[in-house]
Amino acid sequence: MDLLTLLTQPVVSLANMPMSVGDMLGFATGVLCVWLTARAHIRNFPAGILSSAALGLVFLQQRLFADSALQIVFIALSAQGWVQWLRPQHVQDKAAFAPTSLREQVALLAVAAVTTLLLWQVLLWLKGAAPPVDALLTALSLCAQWQLNRRQTSSWAWWIAVDLVSIPLYWSRGLPLIAGLSLVFLLICLRGWWNWRTPAPRRVLGATA
Repeated sequence: MDLLTLLTQPVVSLANMPMSVGDMLGFATGVLCVWLTARAHIRNFPAGILSSAALGLVFLQQRLFADSALQIVFIALSAQGWVQWLRPQHVQDKAAFAPTSLREQVALLAVAAVTTLLLWQVLLWLKGAAPPVDALLTALSLCAQWQLNRRQTSSWAWWIAVDLVSIPLYWSRGLPLIAGLSLVFLLICLRGWWNWRTPAPRRVLGATA
């Protein structure tokens, strides 16, 4: 049995919807990743890499090609973020969280819009499932991860938007556990946004949490 079959073969059912090992692994590591991120803990990056690897295979099996390819990008960006957060200036209180200007947010919205339109056309050509929504999720997620790597509080608003789009998409694709994961993400993101707006030294360092 190959790895893709092992991870995507249904093993249990929830609400008459099959769930695989990949679903459950992606759920567990995904929750851990977002919880650690909300606490500004550097170990969110290795947890995120594990989650992306598992979910990438699940999305590939579901023909959500943009979401699957996005997980590869997430792995690369998480590795970059891991290195970035290890730099000395990021463990200092004053450098913990960065502001975002209105101009930057407008630029990111423009990037997200253009990326969505381009990916939409690619996914139509690939005959992927839900091309417009899949493309939108990918664009929003890339912008959110870019801001997270820079420790920008605004990243949480983008992740919240990602979750609001993800929940109905994954449920409609017969992935109830992943839809539930997005709901958990949404709740943790709201808490993370609050935490990052009122940082404590322990959350900033993230070495002993």
